[in-house]
Amino acid sequence: MSRHDITPEQEVAERSTSRGRTRVIRLLVVVAVLLVWFGLAGVGGPLVGRLSEVQKNDNASFLPKSAESTEVGRLAAKFSSTDALPYFVVIERATGLRPSDSGAAKDFIAGIPSLPFEVKGYSLGPYLAQPPTTAVPSQDGKALLVPVLLDGKKAAQTIGTSSPLFEGAKALRASAAKTLTPQGLVVYITGPGGVLADFVTAFGGTDGILLFVALGVVFLILLVVYRSPILPVTVLMTAIFGLAVAAMVIYPLAKNGTLGLNGQSQGILSILVVGASTDYSLLLVSRYREELHDHPSKWVAMVVAWRAAVEPIAASAATVILGLLCLLLSQLGNTRGLGPIGALGITGALVASLTFLPAVLLLFGRRIFWPIIPRVDHVHAEDSVGRRGIWGHVAGVVGRHPRRTWVLTLAALLTCAAFAPTLKAEGITQSQLFLNKVESVTGQEVLARHFPAGSGSPVQIIAPRAKADQALSEVRSVDGVASAFLGLTPRVPAKVVDGNVVVQATLTAAADSPAAEVVVERLRGDLDRVGPDVLVGGSTAINLDVRHASQRDLRVIIPAILAVVFVVLMLLLRSFVAPVILVVANVISFAATVGVAAVVFNHVFRFPGSDPSTPLYAFVFLVALGIDYSIFLMTRVREEAAERGTRPGILVGLAVTGGVITSAGAVLASTFSALSVIPIVFLVQIAFIVAFGVLLDTLVVRSLLVPAFAHDVGGHIWWPSKLGRQIPPLAGDPA
Repeated sequence: MSRHDITPEQEVAERSTSRGRTRVIRLLVVVAVLLVWFGLAGVGGPLVGRLSEVQKNDNASFLPKSAESTEVGRLAAKFSSTDALPYFVVIERATGLRPSDSGAAKDFIAGIPSLPFEVKGYSLGPYLAQPPTTAVPSQDGKALLVPVLLDGKKAAQTIGTSSPLFEGAKALRASAAKTLTPQGLVVYITGPGGVLADFVTAFGGTDGILLFVALGVVFLILLVVYRSPILPVTVLMTAIFGLAVAAMVIYPLAKNGTLGLNGQSQGILSILVVGASTDYSLLLVSRYREELHDHPSKWVAMVVAWRAAVEPIAASAATVILGLLCLLLSQLGNTRGLGPIGALGITGALVASLTFLPAVLLLFGRRIFWPIIPRVDHVHAEDSVGRRGIWGHVAGVVGRHPRRTWVLTLAALLTCAAFAPTLKAEGITQSQLFLNKVESVTGQEVLARHFPAGSGSPVQIIAPRAKADQALSEVRSVDGVASAFLGLTPRVPAKVVDGNVVVQATLTAAADSPAAEVVVERLRGDLDRVGPDVLVGGSTAINLDVRHASQRDLRVIIPAILAVVFVVLMLLLRSFVAPVILVVANVISFAATVGVAAVVFNHVFRFPGSDPSTPLYAFVFLVALGIDYSIFLMTRVREEAAERGTRPGILVGLAVTGGVITSAGAVLASTFSALSVIPIVFLVQIAFIVAFGVLLDTLVVRSLLVPAFAHDVGGHIWWPSKLGRQIPPLAGDPA
């Protein structure tokens, strides 16, 4: 039977059958996508909670490999069969020690190897480098010092959901409470082992809390934005599924040592994924709702929305991923490790936002926006320019007074940026790392009160045997050195390994203080005269080398990130001028943020200083993430400019994207603010800088500075593209 023999009724039935078949196929594809995602989440979800099992928080994961202190550590390891990580047990009686206190200390020391852990079946003994033997009395007769040396490699192992380092500190505290505290003695567990144990406590359990706080804040914001109970849940599921997929890749790579994961990078990972997923979801959902006003079919609306949103979302993700991968240029292990971990997290967020979220939106259709369901009414946000809605009014102001707007905005930003040099990022001591008062910090203060402040954390010098005596003489002559001797133990002949010996020096200043770093720099300068093969290491030298590496990273990584961002923007906008404007605007925004942060840190919170890596982390997050909002704006402006002309396109783009970009900025600022639940100065400072900087980018740079300046420049902003000359300018619009 030919087509001519088909009746109209049969043709209608055939079309109806074809449409029905198409709907079934589409529905099956949507269901298949969702089933795949639920399967991936079922595998990756539990791995999110297990990431803490593969963390590495030891010093070796932070050190620059080329640093002098790293070489000293490698050579010093040959003098001992184990890499010792010490707890310092400080026993104090403020009124002066009694004769019976020595006996109590001996009983305490004798019981240390057999101390049980709270993790059943484990005890402290197998993790000791050597059993402690004695308590060293202070010269003032008010304190005793008991070094308890852990085997560094064994201490980094995992037992159950805990670590020997953390369990050892708890066991020592429990034993001291039973044997020493009843005698009227006050006991502190401090030293490198005690500090690291307190770090574990600070981060312990906060991964779940951090994620819960971030998701809770995002849910509340989305509830206000969408005024729908269903959409916020969908967006949060997208973020959780993106994190699960990232964990599926990160967990095995961290377990076999390919990636370096620590507590800090794990916390930042969850914040990055939640923030990025929500931002991308907001953009796609906004465009989908916009298209539903024009198209009766949800499938057509999604196709149009997805095609329009995929370019800015992909460009945004590429900018962040490539910016984070620039951290691979870092000399510091923890900074270098964050690069690929964060990049994998953003990749998970991108894939979930472009696949899982559209599938859910199509499954529910218009009903997902209930109770405010979009209808086919052809109402467009651009109709509000200059007339109604806050972003319509903002676009109107920018259009009427572009030069005045960007000049005043720029002046305000530069005024804030003038305070940026006052940010104190030279480093802080271990006692200043915590926001709350922890035992290891108090113990370090007590230790410094009764013993030379550098006790227990000596400077280690590796010298050829022929130069050892000269090196020892030089060390003893340096101001700030309390004592020095050859070998690992006083009054014991120095061991010679590969022709080298160890010289150990105790400093008068605390090992983690800036004053101690000055002494180490002086030692290195003086010992260079003895020979270039005389090397200075130890914990103070490590801190010094980390600071130098951070300063070097700042000089190398920031230009690399700017270059990456600029190239991505050129490819996206097919322009040279627009990317220059956007990059310069974001750099000014970063400088203004740092200036405000410096004032707040110095005069409001009164922080003692900042970690040397704080400016670098802030730059990575603010420039790589902050450029997102300019990308979201300018891709829409370019789309509108192709139809309307540059200046009208700028105003329409600003009005249309204003609400969604502001919501995205509020979400990202809120998620980074969640980092402040961890009582570590570095993370609280990063939380403030990124949250404030994102809001500044969203509300000022993207809303006023960029559109006003672009409006003033006109069609030249697309040079060398011909876009600015494709549309005849409107009356009164010379562009």
